[in-house]
Amino acid sequence: MRLADTPAPPRAGGQANAVPAGHNRTASAVFEAAVAALEAGREAVVAARDDVELESWPAPKRLAPHAIALAATAYRDGEEAGEGKLMLLYDPAGQDGWTGTFRIVAQVQADVDEEMAADPLLGEVGWSWLTDALDLHAPGYAAPSGTVTRVITEGYGAKTGDPIATGFELRASWCPGDGADDDETAAEIGGAVAAWCELLASAAGLPAVGTLAIGSRARAGGRGPGASAGPVGKAGGRRRR
Repeated sequence: MRLADTPAPPRAGGQANAVPAGHNRTASAVFEAAVAALEAGREAVVAARDDVELESWPAPKRLAPHAIALAATAYRDGEEAGEGKLMLLYDPAGQDGWTGTFRIVAQVQADVDEEMAADPLLGEVGWSWLTDALDLHAPGYAAPSGTVTRVITEGYGAKTGDPIATGFELRASWCPGDGADDDETAAEIGGAVAAWCELLASAAGLPAVGTLAIGSRARAGGRGPGASAGPVGKAGGRRRR
């Protein structure tokens, strides 16, 4: 069975679509399987990287009937170099713009040097970090959408003497691929976690670790997009716990 095999909920003035015998799983059971896939992705990242910490984070309740979220912090030389959040949304009825019943919302931010912040190609390069990571770890993704923002912080008044801070922020969402069976769909969801962390590593200037084997799918090796060509974060961030 596939994670998305669940009866459509009744809509106003009509009945739910019929579901073949053996596929009548409740929405909560489908979501529990998706959560397990997300956790598998989290465990794979933790096993592969010691410079990214992952933790649970309260997911907003207004975006979908079911949601779970993770928060990540990237460290370089023991200093905080970037952070991000990821949400997995599940709506058995789907939503406008979705290609299925799941949607992933991700955000990363990191300090970058002034030269990189001034580069007119930063947005295009930053978006390619995401799509390259998805192509590598979760190639079945669909309907991607997002923004890249340059952040310039200047001090005034008592903070006039503070150095100018420049940063990078990417917000995106996409639908994870629905595979031919549960294992393939789970690998797509777990791979989305790996892709998000690869994006964070790229933004924070951390080295790539290559592909990750998640669930039953072991993808071919290779270098990810987050190589040393990523932006250089500023020193002086929060020390690693």
